[in-house]
Amino acid sequence: MRIQTPLARVRHLGSAKEGSDHWWWQRLTALLLVPLSLWFVASIWWLVIGGATYEAFQDWLSGPVAAILMLLFIGMMFYHLKLGLQVVIEDYVHTKAVKWTFLVMINLGCLIGAIAAIYSTVAVALGG
Repeated sequence: MRIQTPLARVRHLGSAKEGSDHWWWQRLTALLLVPLSLWFVASIWWLVIGGATYEAFQDWLSGPVAAILMLLFIGMMFYHLKLGLQVVIEDYVHTKAVKWTFLVMINLGCLIGAIAAIYSTVAVALGG
């Protein structure tokens, strides 16, 4: 039996002061991914329907607009993925060691995936 009131129990817990920032970044990346995803799907569809070869794809991606939009798409996609998976782990994994392990794996996985995708995009765009 506790003598404290419910208010006294939660008074010193406070906030992490990062929840709204995380929420806003999740919404911003989602909003930015809508037109980028539409552009990506339409571009790939146009290339596939046109029977594009690797050289045609490389010519398309070597254009500055396509390369910049592709890099933005990759960056936003991996950051949005990281934010979303982080929320799931923080909400549903309660053991601190397991939670920390999953968060590190998510961060490393998203970082490695983003670096590999950006490297591949730059290599193709520059003629590699």
